[in-house]
Amino acid sequence: MENVHLALEEDDLYSGYNDYNPTFDSEELENDLGFQQAVRTSHGRRPPMTAKFPGTAMGARPLVSSFGSRVPMTSSMGRPMTGAVQDGAARPMTAVRAAGYTSSLTRGSTFDPLGQARGPAPPLEANNEDKPEEKIKILEKKVNDLIEESCMAQSMGALQLALEKAKEAGRKERGLVRQREQSSNADHINLDLTYSVLLNLANQYANNEMYPEALNSYQVIVKNKMFSNAGRLKVNMANIYFKQKNYPKAIKFYRMALDQISNAHKEMRIKIMQNIGVVFVCMGQYSDAITSFEHIMGESPNIKTGFNLILCYYAIGDRERMKKAFQKLISVPLGIDDEDKYIPSNDDTSSNMVIEAIKNDKLHQMERDLKVLAEKYIMTAAKLIAPAIETSFATGFDWCVDMVKSSQYVELANDLEINKAITYLRQKDFNQAVETLKTFEKKDSRVKSAAATNLSFLYFLEKDYDQADRYADLAMNADRYNPAALINKGNTVFFKQDYEKAAEFYKEALRNDSSCTEALYNLGLTYKKLNRLGEALDGFLKLHAILRNSAQVMYQLAHLYELLEDPQQAIEWLMQVISVTPTDPQALAKLGELHDGEGDKSQAFQYYYESFRYFPSNIDVIEWLGAYYIETQFCEKAIQYFERATLIQPTQVKWQLMVASCYRRSGNYQKALETYKDIHRKFPENVECLRFLVRLCTDMGLKEVQEYATRLKKVEKMKEIREQRVKSGREGSARGRREGREGSAGSADSSHSSNSTKGERLSAKMRSLPASNEPYEASSPKELDASYVDPLGPQMERPKTGAKKRMEDDDFADEELGEDLLPE
Repeated sequence: MENVHLALEEDDLYSGYNDYNPTFDSEELENDLGFQQAVRTSHGRRPPMTAKFPGTAMGARPLVSSFGSRVPMTSSMGRPMTGAVQDGAARPMTAVRAAGYTSSLTRGSTFDPLGQARGPAPPLEANNEDKPEEKIKILEKKVNDLIEESCMAQSMGALQLALEKAKEAGRKERGLVRQREQSSNADHINLDLTYSVLLNLANQYANNEMYPEALNSYQVIVKNKMFSNAGRLKVNMANIYFKQKNYPKAIKFYRMALDQISNAHKEMRIKIMQNIGVVFVCMGQYSDAITSFEHIMGESPNIKTGFNLILCYYAIGDRERMKKAFQKLISVPLGIDDEDKYIPSNDDTSSNMVIEAIKNDKLHQMERDLKVLAEKYIMTAAKLIAPAIETSFATGFDWCVDMVKSSQYVELANDLEINKAITYLRQKDFNQAVETLKTFEKKDSRVKSAAATNLSFLYFLEKDYDQADRYADLAMNADRYNPAALINKGNTVFFKQDYEKAAEFYKEALRNDSSCTEALYNLGLTYKKLNRLGEALDGFLKLHAILRNSAQVMYQLAHLYELLEDPQQAIEWLMQVISVTPTDPQALAKLGELHDGEGDKSQAFQYYYESFRYFPSNIDVIEWLGAYYIETQFCEKAIQYFERATLIQPTQVKWQLMVASCYRRSGNYQKALETYKDIHRKFPENVECLRFLVRLCTDMGLKEVQEYATRLKKVEKMKEIREQRVKSGREGSARGRREGREGSAGSADSSHSSNSTKGERLSAKMRSLPASNEPYEASSPKELDASYVDPLGPQMERPKTGAKKRMEDDDFADEELGEDLLPE
């Protein structure tokens, strides 16, 4: 230890290393008042302070800081400070030059850290557009812009504008090529730009159905060996030949494209082969089409090809291969995620947010569309092959249902069963349809609701309203949000004349499905029954906005305006009905009636005549036309209409009397006399016929006048006796009611009451029977007409059912215009 010397405190070797110049303390510059004043005022333009003496370890000249304190700055080695200048010498150069400072800094220089004293930067050098290279660049940009504008116009549907832009781009591109050749740059021609121009032009020609020009443009590209992969454009050329129905040439070009596409592009080759199969189907060569489709199903199966393969097997009638193809169809993988993926979990909030975001995105929508398309193809294929693969339709459908139950489309099995019931309905086998639908009563709620809705509709058509009401309730209990079930329930209540309650069910159906046109139509009918014509008018106007060409809706609007005493509006709406259904006799007759009410007889005659031409059995139209001709003094023309009325209602005496009257008015008395005699033979107790016979025989001086006069007196006497009996019966009935109100009793009163009751029954019976001089049919002039319901007449008051297909009627197809058949 004696050789170890301890360092004295004042001889510390490491002293000065922790000392620093506060001038370089940039963290405190904001709080340094001296520095801030120097920056803001002219005080900052004072010359910089320089050190006169180098600092040493033992003693250094203190520097004045901006804080005003003197801090000795020393260096441990005694070297001069970096920022100091000794004895006026120039400042030594450093490796890094700070912003705003130079090595030749002198006194009086301005503090300019941003270099503002240097002035603005010189202007950019202008492009010289006269140079060939610049002209070529500008022209290329114009061509690219035109191609882009052409594509945008085509995407917006402006096909003509797109073609014009494509042609202009072609002209500009040819000018560009000439300019390159003039400037000796022919080797630098932009082949990609030329290809784009020609391809876009060919596409626009094809979009505008200018097929020869499109084929020429494609041919230019295909024949040019400088364009790589141009051979696949033969697919486009084949598509054009297919549109032109030149099927052999389409197949030729499809196969040429297939030869020029390598096996690496498998998906492209599959699509071309699918096109080839479709063309063979159009040509009726099902065996060749089957070869293409089977190859695709072996390499890369898809739903559309599987369905086409089933169609081809069905066309050639191969049962076993139909079954195998159906099994392949339902086993095609869709490649979409399970719906459980989109069910949020309660634990992870972030994952729930992600699921909520992707639940309705375009990818999920595409997956849903693909699934719907697959289900549609499977349902259609099952309905197609079911009658063909087995001896009976039911057996074939059951096989399809069993296959579907064992596949990934289990939920489709119930829909197939319901379609089976609908097929029974189309075959008019209602009992089997009902039995099939009743099997769904123990299934899950969705299927049960659909089946019960159909059953309710069937019973409604059969006018079994109690059963219809029962199954409507069952459908509603299974699914309260089923608008078809609510409509059927409303219909049953409507026919019980509880219109307020029916309106509530229709409103609820509209709340569940605002686009349900049946509910809106029936609600309008209900408001009309409740005499709330304004609300009914609003409802039918809304429905007209949805169903622009519905004759029923327009007829209801015309009828409402007629009820609101606005015949001009009613005529306008009926004119729209005629524009949609120009042969509707009831609408034409209604137009004639409205014009007649307005006093326009000529227009009324035109529409009545058109109505008679399309339906010559409407008694009201016949009567109006006959009366019109009589009024205009053309009695001969009226005869044909009254004779037709006689054929329609042969037991109505008035039509035969009108025929005889027309003969008499036209001066043909002999024919009139024969007609009256014929009427008298058929209706011997008709007073009016006898009176005219007496008058005619008197005028013509015939001997039969006395005979007819005697018969007339006898008939008139019998008529008086009958009227007296009716009168006495009415008086006895009135006396009985009066005595009953007085509360009298006794044997005499009871006897009188008994007699009065008998008299009342007799009088009612007499009132119901015709007079002795009239046939029974005379008491109900429209009895024979009741069997026919006019297409736009009373049946339009019948509410629509909650189903989606219309029941056809063999005799009068227009009768059920307001009805649909079954929901999907």
